[in-house]
Amino acid sequence: QSRHALCMCIERAAGIEVTDRVQYIRTIMDELQRIASHLLFYSCLVMDMGALTPFFYGFREREMILDIFEETTGGRLIQNYNMIGGVQADIHPTFVQKVKEFTKHMREIIHEYHDIFTGSVIARNRLKQMGLLSREDAISLGATGGTGRASGWANDVRKHHPYGLYDKVDFKEIVYTHGDSWDRYMVRMDEILESCAIIDQLIDNIPAGDFRVKVKPILKLPEGVFTASVESSRGEFGVFLVSRGDKSPSRLHFRSTGLPLVHAMDTVCRGNKIADLIAIGGTLDFVIPDIDR
Repeated sequence: QSRHALCMCIERAAGIEVTDRVQYIRTIMDELQRIASHLLFYSCLVMDMGALTPFFYGFREREMILDIFEETTGGRLIQNYNMIGGVQADIHPTFVQKVKEFTKHMREIIHEYHDIFTGSVIARNRLKQMGLLSREDAISLGATGGTGRASGWANDVRKHHPYGLYDKVDFKEIVYTHGDSWDRYMVRMDEILESCAIIDQLIDNIPAGDFRVKVKPILKLPEGVFTASVESSRGEFGVFLVSRGDKSPSRLHFRSTGLPLVHAMDTVCRGNKIADLIAIGGTLDFVIPDIDR
């Protein structure tokens, strides 16, 4: 998703039009990545809270997505897939069939996640009314993504600044209002099903065409300031590029998702016990490599 933002920013600056096929592939890949990320969120959260079995549930389904990624991109965890002008390689011959099988399976199996963990008294006692983040604080701290939407802040980039094919598909922006750890958990679980719905609307309609348009080996972007942002799994990921007309940008800055979420920890943890730190941090869903830049 972060590569998608960077390529989109450069394509806009250079006036490069990608094909409809590329838009479909990028949007489907983004949503698969979102589901994989939310499954990892679920697995790590339950494990941190002492629930071992549901950890394996999350990794079981996530593995199916990584297998799909590997066939098309050659990568599992990190995909060097989005490129300026399109994608690195066309989708694997079994891609469509396997994605359809996965979304059907995910829909049918997600009740197991809720049966074993969501309905647990321990989970509810440790997540409800814990780590409260008000809508005002979420906005002022820049806590985007599921964390902000759990506090009533409708901030989904896919809805408010559509890119890819998000203005052509029907999906709900998941917004809760309590701003506690429970709502942050539920936002991500509901988004898994919304991502499946987005993929299902696109997967049978991928048009024919090139998976990449020809781009000069060295691009000189016109002078100016260019921006792009996407709704990554953990919030808004932004790209800020300043060009002076040279072959290299004079400034390239990323607005990654993790640092504002860590910054919010001071606010949401006040008044709670040390034992609640783990569950609260888990529901904010920040990733350490993302903040140490």
